[in-house]
Amino acid sequence: MEPTRENQIEELKGRIMTALEQVIDPELNIDIVNLGLVYAIELMDENHCVIKLTLTTMGCPLADTITNDIMTAMQSIPEITSTEVKLVWYPAWDTSRMSRYARIALGVR
Repeated sequence: MEPTRENQIEELKGRIMTALEQVIDPELNIDIVNLGLVYAIELMDENHCVIKLTLTTMGCPLADTITNDIMTAMQSIPEITSTEVKLVWYPAWDTSRMSRYARIALGVR
């Protein structure tokens, strides 16, 4: 049985999330996926990907570094020919968005 288009999209989003796990927040030394910073992945026509994410603080001086690291990580996904990173501030990030792994690594209860 051939995979449906929906299954193919979900599989691609999964591979994108795996690639984004290579992007480390330099201040916390945990990847942006486990920190819960990635809010959405939108796949558009023409193999364009929009990644909506937030940062732990609004004035984070490392936004450019994280964005550049995302662009580098996305190069490992051959189906995606262009990537756009959109910073969003709503809903505001808090520690409840972190994975169990990130909570343990950072000592957050």
